[in-house]
Amino acid sequence: MRSGVRLGIDVGTVRIGVSCSDLHGTLATPYETVARSGDAADRRRIAEIVTDLGVVEIIVGLPLALSGVHTASTADAVAFAEALVVEVGAPVRLVDERLSTVSAHSALRSSGKNAKSSRPVVDQAAATIILQHALDAERATSRPPGHPVEPRIGP
Repeated sequence: MRSGVRLGIDVGTVRIGVSCSDLHGTLATPYETVARSGDAADRRRIAEIVTDLGVVEIIVGLPLALSGVHTASTADAVAFAEALVVEVGAPVRLVDERLSTVSAHSALRSSGKNAKSSRPVVDQAAATIILQHALDAERATSRPPGHPVEPRIGP
C-alpha cells in the first residue's frame, strides 16, 4: 500500500463532497462540502485542501449507470476531474462510484438523520465511501484503483 494522504471527491451539480484518508491510506473520513461554483472557485478550494493536507492523490467518483454505461453525470465528473488535475498538480484517478450516494443516504438514515438534515453532509459521506472503497481495493490488489486522469489540453 502506498503511503500518503488521499482525497476523495464526490462531484455533484450543487455540492462537491470531500473526504480524506489518514497518512497510511487505511481509513477515509469526511472532510468538507464545497459549493459547486460553475467556475474555478470550487477547484481552487480543493487545491487549497490538497496543499493544507499534503495530499498525494485525488480519487474522483465516476458515476456510471447500474448497467455500466456513461451518463450526463459521468461526463460531468470526467470534465471536473480533467480540470482538477490541471488546477491541483496532484495525480487524479477516476473510480467507479455506483451506489455511493445511495449508500451514504442509507447510512445517514440509519444514524437517525432525515433527508433534509443530512443534505449538508451526504456529499461528504458519499466521498468517504468512494475513497474507502478505493483504499480497500488498492490494499486488496496492490494496484492503484481506477484510472488515471490525463490533463485536458486545449479547449
